[in-house]
Amino acid sequence: MKIMKKIYSLLIALSMVLVSSCDLDLQQDPNNVSPDTASLNLVLNRIQIDFATFFNQTGDTGMRLSRMLNQGSNIYQQTHLPVAMDARWTNAYANILNNVQFLEPLAQEANFRRHLGMARVIKAYTLMTLVDYFGDVPWNEALKPLETLNPNYTDGAEVYAVALATLQQAREDFAATTIGAPQDLYYNGTWANWVKLINALELKYHLNRKLVDPSGSASAINALVAANNFIEPGQEFVFRFGTNLTDPDARHPRFAGQYTPGGGGDYQSTWFMWRMTEEKSVTDPRARFYFYRQRTTNPTDPDQLRCLGEIAPGHYLAGGWPFCLPGTRGYWGRDHLNAEGIPPDGLGRTAWGVYPAGGRFDDNAGAPVSPTAGAGGQGIHPIMLPSYVDFMIAEAIHTMDGVSGDAKAFVESGILKSMNYVRAFAVSTSQAGAVNTFQNQAAFNEQVTAYISVVGRDWDSANADNRLDIIGREYWLALYGNGNEAYNLYRRTGKPDNMQPGLLENFGDFPRTMFYPQNHVVTNNNARQRDEARRERVFWDTNPEGNGWVY
Repeated sequence: MKIMKKIYSLLIALSMVLVSSCDLDLQQDPNNVSPDTASLNLVLNRIQIDFATFFNQTGDTGMRLSRMLNQGSNIYQQTHLPVAMDARWTNAYANILNNVQFLEPLAQEANFRRHLGMARVIKAYTLMTLVDYFGDVPWNEALKPLETLNPNYTDGAEVYAVALATLQQAREDFAATTIGAPQDLYYNGTWANWVKLINALELKYHLNRKLVDPSGSASAINALVAANNFIEPGQEFVFRFGTNLTDPDARHPRFAGQYTPGGGGDYQSTWFMWRMTEEKSVTDPRARFYFYRQRTTNPTDPDQLRCLGEIAPGHYLAGGWPFCLPGTRGYWGRDHLNAEGIPPDGLGRTAWGVYPAGGRFDDNAGAPVSPTAGAGGQGIHPIMLPSYVDFMIAEAIHTMDGVSGDAKAFVESGILKSMNYVRAFAVSTSQAGAVNTFQNQAAFNEQVTAYISVVGRDWDSANADNRLDIIGREYWLALYGNGNEAYNLYRRTGKPDNMQPGLLENFGDFPRTMFYPQNHVVTNNNARQRDEARRERVFWDTNPEGNGWVY
């Protein structure tokens, strides 16, 4: 826990001037950091913390569009409006990328190669994510205020290539002789894990590009799989939160937003909870870790949950999608594109559980949330996990000519790694007693074995398209808390298929990209804005347009 306290003490330090000496020239502005006064340690710490925020900002969009969380608004055209993109765009450019650009020459000169490696991995992820959400983005002319205040767009494929080159630079940084010891908020100085992470991110890069460069992507993925130097259990790339309530609030933001005296916060997705608890003949063992039910039976008051007094929409009935509550056990969320007002249900709706938000393990207590409940916010951002690697490899084997291996084995391995990690994480928190009492290791192992057996039987009887759906479905279920990879998966494969549609019969087109941010469009003379349907696709998404493929 000393590391956790150190991480969050940085939040106070980083709100102040990043200087390395108190002996400043009295004519020097202490609020204007220069290369001579900057502490590279503090600059890198700021990059790491801003990166965690960026992951949460972008991932929220992906989780809602992929039905991990309820997506409000009645139609897609009303979701994720330009002003909602401002904070993540500013964080990416003004904070992360600008600070990496500031750090790189100084770290190079000082031979701080570990600083460089960490910063460049974060830079590469940030660039790829900007392209994944916005397509073409400013880069070649960006971050050059002395040359232009109106940078033009760089083609998304070119920005992706910059990201790959940056990962390869980072690989060299971690292999080089170095001085300087940065504070590593992710791997605590285990540099070999950063190299394994680079391999996982390169796998992601090539998988996303499989439709525009099938042979090149297959060759690169084969080489990565053959080398087999990916992150393994115990080497998860996550950002860890603490339990401190104020000065600063160190808790996971999902916990902080929901575990308040009056409850509230996110509505979980009816569709996601149904697929975990009702779709299969067995309940997903992760459900009690992902979701905390404040009520273990269904509500009966339509003033609290209006859909209780309504008949499912006609297109829901025709398509067989669950409506309102999945099952009878109190999994209380909202259907996709439900824009109803907020009734007094803050202490009734299903909340985030112990994973990944640091909430409460669901042991049938049915008690209301509170700021001291569960793990107190000691959660994580699951940015890249070993299970994700297995699912990506399974998809590559199944969909790409020239990539060899047993896709089913990788699916089953991914499920096992995901389930074991979710439970192990929960046991590492203050929820260990509740977990071990209600669902001890032996009982959990039996449930995992039964679940994998059901998936295996489904696989054996499925055709090629249904097998891809199994890969996509199980990857999606393991991605809880990570909307970036879920949004990419859905556009890359169209899986999981048959997703729950919006409540209105005419709910619009699924957005394949985001609006450009409002602050970018109004301040950059070379900026343009997308039409409201956002049918424009990122360079690697060559799949069909319109509803009927993704919706």
